[in-house]
Amino acid sequence: MLEQSINIERIEDAVDIFGSFDQNIRILEQSFGIAVLNRDGQLKLSGDAERVMQAVRAVESLLSFAARGEPINEQNVRYLVELVKAGKEDQFSEMAKDVLCVTAKGKPIKAKTVGQKQYIDAILKKTITLGVGPAGTGKTYLAVAAAVSAFRAKEVNRIILTRPAVEAGERLGFLPGDLQSKVDPYLRPLYDALFEMLGADNYAKYLERGNIEVAPLAYMRGRTLDDSFIILDEAQNTSREQMKMFLTRLGFNSKIVITGDITQIDLPTDKVCGLKEAMRVLRDIDDIAICRLTDSDVVRHVIVQQIIKAYEEDESRRKPEKKTGNR
Repeated sequence: MLEQSINIERIEDAVDIFGSFDQNIRILEQSFGIAVLNRDGQLKLSGDAERVMQAVRAVESLLSFAARGEPINEQNVRYLVELVKAGKEDQFSEMAKDVLCVTAKGKPIKAKTVGQKQYIDAILKKTITLGVGPAGTGKTYLAVAAAVSAFRAKEVNRIILTRPAVEAGERLGFLPGDLQSKVDPYLRPLYDALFEMLGADNYAKYLERGNIEVAPLAYMRGRTLDDSFIILDEAQNTSREQMKMFLTRLGFNSKIVITGDITQIDLPTDKVCGLKEAMRVLRDIDDIAICRLTDSDVVRHVIVQQIIKAYEEDESRRKPEKKTGNR
């Protein structure tokens, strides 16, 4: 049994660390199996010696985070707990140092997990980046933020957004309106991110000027895309042929970011997934990065992480059953 005290000099830091109704402290207590008391500007942590020292490192990391003015919420407290248990809490303070982009309302966009930081670094350094991972890991959002940042810095002249989901003619044909109207529902996540980064008025202005282009993947064929930041979203639904066609559109002074979730493939069973194939074929090319985000990088509601884990565990259990059934 060990009791350890931590002084908190600024009341503002204490408020940030404790959270609404002390929810952050409750998370630390439950995660490490310790007790935490707040007395006269001091946190007293008691319990198993090893667990207490882990909790102390977590609180010190949160204090450092709060001192820089970074917001503390349930998601990043739970993420910090994971890092501390893995002995990697020093990575926590590195995540939010660099601002990728600032939204139209002045909100800074930063990495919230180690995986996201590696993903952002890859986008900035490499010509082609493949971001693969489950829903909620920020694959598309961070790609759009990087595109807007490059556009504002005049590193590129255009932002091009595309998805494969609307490639098939029969899908487009049943929707009312012109091509843009047909494409819009499929590209809503990209639009939402662009609206947040640029504001609705700037978005409309750049779209009219041709600085922003939104088109189904089929319309990329035969083009060479120079001075552009190109994002291919939902790439798990590309075929091998579509992926090769898209990758070979790359022109001078351009970047490509490809995002997808290989656990949510909607292709017919006889079709090879273009994203999976690209990950295998391109893995040894120096200027191409393959970033694998995991459920630990999910930055939506904490229950999303639990849902993803539950499905992964169920899929692992079903695989032996499938193999047994095939014999």
